[in-house]
Amino acid sequence: MPYDTVNRENIHEMVHEFYGIVLKDDMLAPFFIRSLGENLDGGKWHEHLQTLDSFWLLMMTGISGYSGDPFPPHAFLGQLSKEDFQRWLELFKEVVNRLYTPEIAEKFYKKSEILAAQFIDNLGLNDEDEDDD
Repeated sequence: MPYDTVNRENIHEMVHEFYGIVLKDDMLAPFFIRSLGENLDGGKWHEHLQTLDSFWLLMMTGISGYSGDPFPPHAFLGQLSKEDFQRWLELFKEVVNRLYTPEIAEKFYKKSEILAAQFIDNLGLNDEDEDDD
């Protein structure tokens, strides 16, 4: 039965399930493996997953625990494209739709779309469209 509330425990489950899938994805895995390793149980992943738990808890409930800017670590992942972000969003949507009621899943997804759009803008990937004209 999908979760009808958001709390630290089910966010932890969502984050771990999502990044477990990301690490098996041909398109996205190389970025994360290069930066954090190939195993979610590894030291760098442990810290990153805790940060993501706190980030999504703040985004979805307002419960503090995350401070900082989510963008800087992503600026050094490698040559990202809009397609990489679209794939990330696609996988994220599948996971939140599976774990949460439709109303909650939609809130997660809307926040993730905003975040992805900000990252795309910060990385100057919107400029690629202008170059194609």
